[in-house]
Amino acid sequence: MPQKKPKVVVTRKLPDAIETRMMELFDVTLNLTDEPISRADLIEAVKTADAIVPTVTDRIDSGLLAQAGPNLRLIANYGTGVDHIDLATARQRGITVTNTPDVLTEDTADMTMALILAVPRRLSEGERVLRGGAWHGWTPTWMLGHRIYGKRLGIIGMGRIGTAVARRARGFGLSIHYHNRHRVHEQTENELEATYWESLDQMLARMDIISVNCPHTPATYHLLSARRLRMMRPEAYVVNTSRGEVIDENALTRMLASGELAGAGLDVFEHEPAVNPKLLELDNVVLLPHLGSATVEGRIDMGEKVLINIKTFADGHKPPDRVVGDAF
Repeated sequence: MPQKKPKVVVTRKLPDAIETRMMELFDVTLNLTDEPISRADLIEAVKTADAIVPTVTDRIDSGLLAQAGPNLRLIANYGTGVDHIDLATARQRGITVTNTPDVLTEDTADMTMALILAVPRRLSEGERVLRGGAWHGWTPTWMLGHRIYGKRLGIIGMGRIGTAVARRARGFGLSIHYHNRHRVHEQTENELEATYWESLDQMLARMDIISVNCPHTPATYHLLSARRLRMMRPEAYVVNTSRGEVIDENALTRMLASGELAGAGLDVFEHEPAVNPKLLELDNVVLLPHLGSATVEGRIDMGEKVLINIKTFADGHKPPDRVVGDAF
């Protein structure tokens, strides 16, 4: 007798190839509109599904999980970050949580490097001038930026993405510095000629560019607080492709407006999709709509990870990308 297909609810539209394979493998409910589903629909999903596939736009909090039905055993997150999921409550209720690590490393590192290049060289500002019809030809002293060759890059979070950023930055002649919960392997340090700073405060005061590549957790909320931002040199730049909550956005905006920081490249925001209106008024920032992992290849790779995690779980085995749920 054929095994009953697990009931799976997907909260956002995924690549066609992934949705087609899900239809073949599972009893799946798809989101064809690609709009964030309502709280009521999320509640219905956790009440009736065996597995749900949320994204960063969904809040899987304790209140939602309290309404989960007895069949919900798996949250197969479509994405690497899981700060939108109440992991403690999932653990208490015996719900396994998986994510999609590794597949977004290179794409996010590419975007980080693009911002590291774009902000000091004023690329976004220059394009706006050109499109606005205000460019009247080359002059020796107009729209001058700063070279990045020979500058010091301070990486906050030397995990997979931070290390990938460091490798790219070395190719552009940047000096690599980093702050991390744990010092990386000596071989990696030697390869990157990287300097480890146990004190984040001390590193911030000496860097030309800061790249935020750590996850958002309770411990990293406003890690770059107003106090820490003030430690940075006024000639320094901040780049963030991690999570907006890691930086005190209001404090950052004030300092950018007053010239206490030279500029910023932001792909994520503290209250996204809302963006601080005062940030939008500044010329010394490059603002992107959370594009760090937005490649066709990356999205398909993410979906394939989700498929493997759900299928492995449904077959009675431990999914390979467990965040919560090491034991059955």
